[in-house]
Amino acid sequence: MTPAKFLVGIGRGVGGALLFALPMQMTMEMWELGFTMDRWRLVLLLLVAIPLLIGISHRIGFEETFSWREGARDAMIAYGLGIVTSAVMLTLFKLLMGNMPAQEIIGKIAVQAVPASIGALLGRSQLGGGKDDADDDPQPGYGSELFMMAVGALFLNLNMAPTEEMILISYKMTPWHALATILLSIALMHAFVYAVSFRGGHELSSDTPWWHALIRFTLPGYVIALVISLYSLWSFGRLDDGSFTPAMTAMIVLAFPGAIGAAAARLIL
Repeated sequence: MTPAKFLVGIGRGVGGALLFALPMQMTMEMWELGFTMDRWRLVLLLLVAIPLLIGISHRIGFEETFSWREGARDAMIAYGLGIVTSAVMLTLFKLLMGNMPAQEIIGKIAVQAVPASIGALLGRSQLGGGKDDADDDPQPGYGSELFMMAVGALFLNLNMAPTEEMILISYKMTPWHALATILLSIALMHAFVYAVSFRGGHELSSDTPWWHALIRFTLPGYVIALVISLYSLWSFGRLDDGSFTPAMTAMIVLAFPGAIGAAAARLIL
């Protein structure tokens, strides 16, 4: 890769970080998490992000990677872009100031750096140069598709999980509302990819039974969305001091956008 193409990739990464992370950088709950989030949970989130970034990078990074070492290098570049763009934007909004404790400054940047770094890598997919970029992407395998579903679910969950509205909605819902949410999540997730013919959707041959895609992709994808939702709620302390039923309802509520994110990831990545 030439220096010019690399710089174009960096520019796309910065654009992707801003495009995908700006809503979280302007959200009060995310600012508060910078100094209220349990430090060990924050460290765990930062560590979990590393293999996710490497996996994304191996597929759609700043340049076409052929080894996990190159993918790891790409992921670290994205992490750096996520940290820098988060620090710049938070400073611009006067959310970082010199008289703040170092722990608060680091926490605010760290919690924002995860979605920003994912956005930096997604910048190549969404801000790429057109058809030629898409044609060069290899067809993903089954494991790769499930992995990208997890990335899509996590990305949307990072937007929603810190908000009080997730918990408020879960307390208002009855078991029938929760069941309807599950069914609608699965139906929309399936329709996103197979029924509505979005770009990147997977059309089924006439010989394939209708339930094949449901069993092979949609239901496993929804389970992934549920697990990612539960982890996100736990990371941000939304399950602390709560009982089992409210926790499960909150997981189902958060899995609704998570399922949409998982389905969309298979279309855009």
